[in-house]
Amino acid sequence: MSGWRLVLIAIGLAVLAALPWFGSDVLVQFGINALLLAVLAQGWNIIGGYAGYASFGNSVFYGLGSYGVAIAMVQWEQPFAVGMVFGVVLAVAFAFLLGLPVLRLKGHYFAIATLALAQVMIAIVSNIGIAGQNIGLVLPPLNDDLLFYELSLGLLVLATLTVFWLTRSRFGFGLIAIRENEEGAAVMGVNTTLYKVLAFALSGLFTALAGGIHAYWITFLDPASAFDISLNVKMIIMAVFGGPGTVLGPVLGAFVLSGISEVLSSEITSVAGLFFGLVVVAAVVFMPRGVADLVRRFRKTGWRYFAENLKAYRL
Repeated sequence: MSGWRLVLIAIGLAVLAALPWFGSDVLVQFGINALLLAVLAQGWNIIGGYAGYASFGNSVFYGLGSYGVAIAMVQWEQPFAVGMVFGVVLAVAFAFLLGLPVLRLKGHYFAIATLALAQVMIAIVSNIGIAGQNIGLVLPPLNDDLLFYELSLGLLVLATLTVFWLTRSRFGFGLIAIRENEEGAAVMGVNTTLYKVLAFALSGLFTALAGGIHAYWITFLDPASAFDISLNVKMIIMAVFGGPGTVLGPVLGAFVLSGISEVLSSEITSVAGLFFGLVVVAAVVFMPRGVADLVRRFRKTGWRYFAENLKAYRL
């Protein structure tokens, strides 16, 4: 990574870390939400961007992390840290148990199978007494947005460093090989099943941690909100918008789209969803490889970049 990029990253981190000290309460709350969405996009990037498996089941990890914190704190009267560990254990165990059969599927079969997981979990949790059934759980309030902001920022840094490690590790190279040609990767000696399950579990770990922080922040949890499939759609859109299979692409995508969504919802609430959808469609059409690819190539190609994409992808 070049020196000027490291400087820009360092400046960006400094600004983000200092935001709670000079920003308003509303800005800090927006920051918490944007940072957690960036973590979700980065977590999906591991299984979707690097391994090439478009998972719609990451919202299950989010819900398990949320319920891990809620059950530990409300039902067992344990501290927040214990709840976070419990949520991660649930998510990783789920990834290993369900990953082995589900990850044998490919393409749209895999996507459909993972899409159904969230609905299954809603039905299961709605009938478990310790999880509050359909009523949900109310967590003890903690009015400390600064703490939640710094936790979210720290988790995003950890997730991004993990993705950066993937670009330098044998494990990461194995995932990329699976994405490009799974049969060829297997012939070259890559244990594709093990690599995919580990990527699924690693993706679930970060997603569960984000869910746990969010649950304690909003202090209320029910099955429909915890396993909301629309959240999975958001993380996929943000990762794809920023650039799947890159280190900073999903982070940029999450920040940009969170900002656009916030501005549209506050300025033109009635048609915010329509304009947000148009922005996403335009991005997919004109820069299908994401913002990261646009930043990398625009200096060389200029405005021809968009025309070349239209031609290359026959749009």
